[in-house]
Amino acid sequence: MNRRSLLLALPALTFLACSTPLRAADFTSGLGWLEFPAGKGPGAGKHVVLLAGDEEYRSEESMPMLARILAEKHGFRCTVLFSHDGGVINPNNQKSLGRPEALDSADALVLGLRFRSWNADALARFDAALRRGVPIVATRTSTHAFSGIPKDSPQAWYNFNASGGFGRKVLGETWVSHWGRHKSEACRSAVEPGAEGSPLLNGVGAVFADTDVYEAYPPADAKVLLRGLVLKGMSPEDAPSEGCKKRATDKQEQGVNQPAMAVAWTREVPNASGGSNRVFTTTMASASDLADESLRRLLVNAVFWGLKLDVPARADVAPVVQWKPSKYSFNAFHKGLRAEAFAGVLPDPAPVEPAKKK
Repeated sequence: MNRRSLLLALPALTFLACSTPLRAADFTSGLGWLEFPAGKGPGAGKHVVLLAGDEEYRSEESMPMLARILAEKHGFRCTVLFSHDGGVINPNNQKSLGRPEALDSADALVLGLRFRSWNADALARFDAALRRGVPIVATRTSTHAFSGIPKDSPQAWYNFNASGGFGRKVLGETWVSHWGRHKSEACRSAVEPGAEGSPLLNGVGAVFADTDVYEAYPPADAKVLLRGLVLKGMSPEDAPSEGCKKRATDKQEQGVNQPAMAVAWTREVPNASGGSNRVFTTTMASASDLADESLRRLLVNAVFWGLKLDVPARADVAPVVQWKPSKYSFNAFHKGLRAEAFAGVLPDPAPVEPAKKK
């Protein structure tokens, strides 16, 4: 199958098991958390903590899937922390984070967050990880990961409306706008000239993401890897849009693909310990976007890069259980499930309810 045919088939793909059926011994779980023991691989001895907490893009589905790939195929111990109500997974609970003490031993963080306002203990543990130089792999709405943290909190500067907060100051951008039309103009990636030799792009082809492109302006110290072409529709074969839009920065109009917005970049950000955090950010990576093999590989590569491990030439990123991502939408999450349900094969995707928020 050629690349074009593969892209056309992506929306219909489901992933069949390529490991033995999941057993209770393959993971541990508790109130709002899930842990996968390390298999064999170059990640041995490293603990990756994945944070699932967004209301729209189904990080509660994508983070466990990525965790199993990282653990079983690459040797990392992986813990997934969810937003929950007494153990029942609820992405709408912005104040909740299961088992925040896992952050104390994190060697790397993978973020799928949006507008979180955790309690002081969880924020302090996250901040301590940041201060000690833990690398960060941030997806989609993590550019606006925090909101509503009290003004007297030491982490009040995380709030997205505090001059861009954690997103702009650490990741390199905060929430700006939907640059492509939401749910009607998808994204196809293009490699930034000069980035072709980056190890983060090992085995990474053109990414098709059914989410739209975000408006984003990474700072001068960022190294852009990919730009996102706004497409005319929601199919991989659609042509790039010829539309125009006014930039949020100066209100000047430009073609939406002239130039295309950055959708993946890296930074090295100085921290309080005198070192720096390696940071990878992508504005792609809803659960549905991760039907794309190249995007899964990009995130796995970013974990290796963040930890200063050799990036595989072509990392194995096939999901290890059947994986049927839900379409992104508010309130379209699987209701009534606990963390252990997300370790294996989920039921059919949750029905999509009409969005009530921007």
